[in-house]
Amino acid sequence: MGDTKSVVRARVERYEAGSVSGFLHLPTGTAPDGLVLTHGAGANCQSRLLMAVADAFAAAGVRVLRCDLPFRQQRRFGPPSPANAARDRAGLEAALLELRKLAPGRLFLGGHSYGGRQASILASEQRQFCDALLLLSYPLYSPKKPEEWRTKHFADLRTPVLFVHGTRDLFGSIEELRNAMLAIPERSELIRVQGAGHELKNGAFDVGALPARLEQVAMKAA
Repeated sequence: MGDTKSVVRARVERYEAGSVSGFLHLPTGTAPDGLVLTHGAGANCQSRLLMAVADAFAAAGVRVLRCDLPFRQQRRFGPPSPANAARDRAGLEAALLELRKLAPGRLFLGGHSYGGRQASILASEQRQFCDALLLLSYPLYSPKKPEEWRTKHFADLRTPVLFVHGTRDLFGSIEELRNAMLAIPERSELIRVQGAGHELKNGAFDVGALPARLEQVAMKAA
């Protein structure tokens, strides 16, 4: 994330409930809105990127559940299996239902790479399930199989989307992502991170501005 601006870290508690495992970021004061945030294929919910994003939303008054997908709960290392993707989406659904108990306002769903992909598929399958999506480094395709695009469900999205994407992302260029976004019927916006790759480590963007940008996308789509 390079020169990403820092935010004040919120109080964080371990959260375990049924199939949901992760950390709860608790903002000061009332927090009617909530965000479920998850990781990519090669990481877990303890990634630096997710912690920074979670802190930014908590600082903005949003209660955040930063959680591990079921495949990562099953084993500490290794990629997810395509055969178990539906189980990972079920894990996200369970996390949203848990957070709804704690945050009675709007619910947002976000994820990095694979986590964002599964979040968007879940939103396309269950419309009105969440109020907006935050997709960090959406993987349009695998660099090893650039002909196999992962955007067929975009046409079924009825949820506003905020994308955050690096200009050096090997899983899809900025231009390719902009073209793919045209298939989304609902409002979608893109934050372009100059110089960043798929992990968003080498570029600079203001992570503290993400809550306001997601709020803007959700409000304009309402």
